[in-house]
Amino acid sequence: MHDALTRAGRALRLALLIVLALLFLIPFYLLVRNGLATERDITAPGWTLFPHTLQWSNLTEVFRDPNLPLGRTLLNSTLIAVSTTLGTVLLASLAGYGLARIPYRRANVVFYAILGTLMVPAAVTFVPSFVLVSSLGWISTLRGLVIPTLFSAFACFVFRQYFLGFPKELEDAARVDGLGYWRTYWRIVVPNARPVFAAVGTIVFIGAWNAFLWPLVIGQDQESWTVQVALSTFTTAQNLNLHELFVAAGVSIVPLVVVFLLLQRYIVAGVERSGIDD
Repeated sequence: MHDALTRAGRALRLALLIVLALLFLIPFYLLVRNGLATERDITAPGWTLFPHTLQWSNLTEVFRDPNLPLGRTLLNSTLIAVSTTLGTVLLASLAGYGLARIPYRRANVVFYAILGTLMVPAAVTFVPSFVLVSSLGWISTLRGLVIPTLFSAFACFVFRQYFLGFPKELEDAARVDGLGYWRTYWRIVVPNARPVFAAVGTIVFIGAWNAFLWPLVIGQDQESWTVQVALSTFTTAQNLNLHELFVAAGVSIVPLVVVFLLLQRYIVAGVERSGIDD
């Protein structure tokens, strides 16, 4: 009886996972299906699993659209996402290591002040940030799109929690060899903390790649548009280009899928070691 219940439970869990996997794959199916269809197939009242004739030419058409340089927007998104990721990980890891390891009687006050910024709605700081960036002349520049987004209280929190559990024996050995905090961080801590660096970096990269409102406001010149801003131009009051929208959306998620597949095991390991559950 017990074995039968165990098998039934496993079968139920397997069925539930299959259903959830299918639901998760529905958006990807819609991207492929509508991206390879014509406007008439997409808006037709009757639904077919796939169009009778797959429009593979849509893949090249979206890159040849004279009204939108999709290749340029993909390059912009890549530069912004990579720069934001590197800068955020560097600043947050240094802050987290300092709060966790460097003796300072007001370290907890600083840490709680950083956490307090998580409770400030983004809408409150949006206008002052825009005024500051505008006064610096950073509109439609890489500096304006990247620098104001480098601070991440969440990333700082994750790094601090991780470094609190980092083996002190390794750092003590570095002290014996005459290394200070800076060289200990670079030579000992960073090489042994790759999982949490990869986890935080992946999360920051995905957030930077998917950012829309800040790039929309700051990137006023078409040459500085990101791919997310470009996608919004396919559906406007003057233009409705559904098949190119689906193709461009499918192309835009490819980097995210690749990054996630390459680093997914580090994401799990990094979160497990960060001490978030403590």
